[in-house]
Order: sequence, then structure tokens, then C-alpha cells
Amino acid sequence: MIVFVGRSNVGKSTLIFRLTGKYVKRGKRPGVTRKPIELGWRGKTIVDMPGFGFMSGVPKHVQEKIKTEIVRFIEDNADKIDLAVLVVDGKSALEIIERWEKRGEIPIGIEFFQFLQELEIPTIVAVNKMDKMKNIPATINKLIEKFGLSGSWDDHKDTFIPISAKFGTNLEELRKLIEEKIKRSQEQRGL
Repeated sequence: MIVFVGRSNVGKSTLIFRLTGKYVKRGKRPGVTRKPIELGWRGKTIVDMPGFGFMSGVPKHVQEKIKTEIVRFIEDNADKIDLAVLVVDGKSALEIIERWEKRGEIPIGIEFFQFLQELEIPTIVAVNKMDKMKNIPATINKLIEKFGLSGSWDDHKDTFIPISAKFGTNLEELRKLIEEKIKRSQEQRGL
């Protein structure tokens, strides 16, 4: 099982469509995907998880309920998940992270990354919307620091990858990285 997670409106559904060619409901407004959507691809189950965080026109308590359901789904299926792809919006992620930090809160994307690490689920951070990023290496280096990792992008090329789901940029590299991580994950679990 491969799960695609991330804040609302970062391009998870578009990325799944571009990678698999399978139609997944997508929209311009945050919060189109409300429940995990499972589809088959290359002998795997791809799961398009609802976005967490802000959802247009959705009350706060419903947003919290969806976040809880996402966490529960991942915990309940951790032993079946070969890989998580955490999709972040490369254009706005740092600004959102810094806004949360100023309020003394752990940004939800970082909290999610740490949650996946605690469950020992191999994770790729797909830094989407690279077509809108001014300095890709600097952005990814800053994200690596914010995610609590040491080193630079050179040290984390197997985890952080810039992409554009909209234009299909770097998706072949992402596909290869997904296959490598799954193979490594299965070898470690003796499958």
C-alpha cells in the first residue's frame, strides 16, 4: 500500500492521476477528498488520503475529525503501508510552517512527517509546484532543516524530491524513487 498524504490543496490527487493515469476526483477548493480513496496500480493499493488542515467551508471540528481518521487509518494499516508520499506545496510550505511556529505550534506537515517516522513508514516528501518556486535547492534545504533533519538536500535526495504534478515535471524520477523505497522496505521486512 502506498499512501499519499499532505495538507489540503497541495496536489495529492493530481499527482496520483499523473503517476497512475487513474482518475481521482480533484478540485480547486481545499477539502475535495474527505475519505481515503483506494485504487489499484501495478499490484499495489494507492490511497489518496484526505487533506489535513484548512478546508474551505468545513467547520473546525469536522477538520479535526478528518485528521483523527487519517491518523487512525495509518496506524491501523502501518504494517501494510510500504511507503508514504507526503506532498507539500513548495511555494507556500515554508511560509505556513513559519506561521505555525510563531504561534508556538508544531506545523501539521512536520508533525505528520514525524508521525510517519515513528511508525517506521518509509517516506518521500514530494515538494510540489516546483514551477512556482524561485530557488528550489534553497527551499528544499530549508524544508529539510524545518523537518528536523541534519545535512543538506545532497544528504536527503532519497527523501525530498521537487516535482510539478500539474506539468508532470520530475515524475519519472519520483516513480523510480517510489520503486526503490518500496523494494528496500520489502527487503527490510523480509518480503
